[in-house]
Amino acid sequence: MFRELASQSVGIVDYALAAAQGVVNCLAFYRTQGAGAHSGVAEILGKSFLFGPVTGLVSLFLLAAIYGRLAARAGGPPMRNQVVHVLAYGGVPVAASLALWVLTALLAGEATFIDTPGADAEWFVALLLRAQFIAYVLLLLWSIVLQVMGFSEILGLTMRKAFWLWVLGQVIGFLVTLFLVILVATLFPGLVPH
Repeated sequence: MFRELASQSVGIVDYALAAAQGVVNCLAFYRTQGAGAHSGVAEILGKSFLFGPVTGLVSLFLLAAIYGRLAARAGGPPMRNQVVHVLAYGGVPVAASLALWVLTALLAGEATFIDTPGADAEWFVALLLRAQFIAYVLLLLWSIVLQVMGFSEILGLTMRKAFWLWVLGQVIGFLVTLFLVILVATLFPGLVPH
């Protein structure tokens, strides 16, 4: 699949998929922060749909640059477009989980964005939140598999080598992101959420 996309230039679909992945990552971040305890669903969804696309696109370009460098060292210079396609289209399952996040938020309200629902949560809400979390994790794992398969395909690597390439790129991306967050928090203290 990714070899067929190699001849196509990066387009609106790649950007839309990256933006959707960014929104999902924002929603997952708000859940791990327990934002539902002090913010409403509309506020959380609004912030996620406002900032998520930006973070998704920045992540796409950052990871494309990192993986482009790693790929050149691992086995050959793939085109930048191929790396972007692998990251964007490999993340389709995560992007698809956006519908689950929004549906769960509409049905369960603020409880969607609480890390662990309390003992007083209704059985339906507790079941819905567990099902949504399991579905999100499975879709995230599927995205990882697709991205590893994509790197294996475009670089001609074994799956094991492609997996380690993917892991190394994620670690470098995490460290660069952490550095950028610290830099932004230092320069603009009110901009980064606590």
